[in-house]
Amino acid sequence: MFGVKPLSDFAVLDNCFSTAVPTLSFAPRDKLLLNLGSPKVTIIRKGTIKIARSQEELLVSICPAPMIIGLPGVFYPGEENYQITALAAGEFYQLDVQHCADLLTGHQLWREAFNWVSWLFRMLELRDIQLIGKGSYSQIRATLQSMAKWEPTLRARIGVMNYIQQRTHISRSVIAEVLAALRAGKYIEMDKGKLIAVNRLPLEY
Repeated sequence: MFGVKPLSDFAVLDNCFSTAVPTLSFAPRDKLLLNLGSPKVTIIRKGTIKIARSQEELLVSICPAPMIIGLPGVFYPGEENYQITALAAGEFYQLDVQHCADLLTGHQLWREAFNWVSWLFRMLELRDIQLIGKGSYSQIRATLQSMAKWEPTLRARIGVMNYIQQRTHISRSVIAEVLAALRAGKYIEMDKGKLIAVNRLPLEY
């Protein structure tokens, strides 16, 4: 139902966008501003970032590069109310929304842009399916399943407890109880607070 990240479309867009503005670097814990001066399209070429909603401090996603943030603003302008924090060193650049739209038109790349935005909304839809209207255990289960799909190097950097709490706002005591039970039943494997493996997860707790 949900496709993989459209890397071929990213490559085409990046090849066009990257020649128009300088590429910058970021270090772990750096904050990336999305609306400095005017709404921006932000392209992450290397590294890993954390995306959170600014007001609720709710974790939306942890995203390894490549990633394009703000492209929907080309179709429907508006400020991006997200906070971007770097988790690993990387590279990025930014375009004004109007500049981005001009490049898409000039190089006839609206199809690639639409493909990327469609994938992005599919990912947000998946997140809603996993979390909205679900009980605490269902949310924890879905989050563990998502983490199981990460590269081992990424899982080794992210604490399970903190990630689940920031993503769901479930109390830490409830999360700790569920994780302890899953570890005792050998449904998951953890080491020093990091997720090593998900063997299988019961539907109910």
